[in-house]
Amino acid sequence: MLKLFFAVVRRDLMLAMRQKADLLQTVFFFLVVITLVPLGVGAETGLLRSIAPGIVWVAALLAALLSLPRLFAQDFADGTLEQMILSPDPLALIVLAKVFAHWLTTGIPITVFSLLAGLMFDLEPAVTGALAASLLLGTPVLSLIGSVGAALTLGLRAGSVLTSLLVLPLYIPVLIFGAGAAGAVAVSVAPGAYFLITAALSLFALAVAPWAAAAALRIAVS
Repeated sequence: MLKLFFAVVRRDLMLAMRQKADLLQTVFFFLVVITLVPLGVGAETGLLRSIAPGIVWVAALLAALLSLPRLFAQDFADGTLEQMILSPDPLALIVLAKVFAHWLTTGIPITVFSLLAGLMFDLEPAVTGALAASLLLGTPVLSLIGSVGAALTLGLRAGSVLTSLLVLPLYIPVLIFGAGAAGAVAVSVAPGAYFLITAALSLFALAVAPWAAAAALRIAVS
């Protein structure tokens, strides 16, 4: 099982490296959003510091949505997905490996560049660290839940729009508690509860999403 998992991860990472434009598009979109907000709301330091965690999390959420179509679309188009479904290997494990590869190419870069966002919004190092930690714990939810939405809308016209409508309401809890962790540190409140809830959301999504996405893929291909 581990060999299969890492083989799928390695394959998806290699495909992602061959399409660097898609990877750069996600990071560029994230940076553009967090750059434009200060231009729109003004340069008041106190205001920027107070809204920074929410803005960074919203930018991460939108960037993750932008990258969801590449999860299954290419495999669906070239017939690879059908072979995965017909293989004796557990489809949920294959989905989990693909989601993990997606998180490595989306969630990790977003988490790293959130440190730059801390500098842009003039956040204290402790707040920036809490923001990055919350993204590290919470971005798996974006990939896991997003995989279910991407599978449900696979092959449909305007699938990206439908995916956004399906998964955006489900992203709200992790958005609230992820941004709340950095906000708590900013007002000198212990962020432990926020981190625990964010991690719990990731674990719950990890337990449910691969199976749900696998079932949706079988329906999409049948």
